Amino acid sequence: MVNANQLHALGISPDWVEPLNETFQHFGITTVDEQAAFIGQYTEESGHFTKLEENLNYRPETLHQLWPHRFPTMDIAQQYSHQPEKCANFIYANRMGNRGPETGDGYRFRGRGLPQLTGHDLYFHFGQYIGEDLVAKPELVATPKYAAMAGGWYWKTHNLSAAADAEDWEKVTRIINGGLFALQERVQYTKHAIQVLS
Repeated sequence: MVNANQLHALGISPDWVEPLNETFQHFGITTVDEQAAFIGQYTEESGHFTKLEENLNYRPETLHQLWPHRFPTMDIAQQYSHQPEKCANFIYANRMGNRGPETGDGYRFRGRGLPQLTGHDLYFHFGQYIGEDLVAKPELVATPKYAAMAGGWYWKTHNLSAAADAEDWEKVTRIINGGLFALQERVQYTKHAIQVLS
């Protein structure tokens, strides 16, 4: 169980004590390494547990850099820059269970929660698991309780405890991030959390 003093030492609001403990208990995230890796990874993903919703308010250069196949030229990127809704509906259209851009699914099911749950299918399956209609109420995933539970659900369904207990921080990062973005920071946050929670 984590307490307010420990979270304070990690730069995380004490408002997260209950959501984290509930999640750890529910998903069997019990060892220090598991809890520390969970906190370390999601600290990076959510800006110290403060950003629970994908922003998508990008400059054209950033759009081109992040999604070169979708924005192959600066002219195309320019048409979507600083327009989060239009951008999400274009980027996430016709994949992950989302329908076409005109339906608004891309923006409706944009990244939320600690793991940045994205796409109709993940909202549907996570909702089924917790017994909530998250397709009808996707905004719930951006509240601390459900944001943490989404993190726990993703953790459990991807068997991340095994990698955390083996202290394979690279593997944990690859599974959560899809790559090795900010690996050094993630390892740093995790090791700091191990010290604090031990």
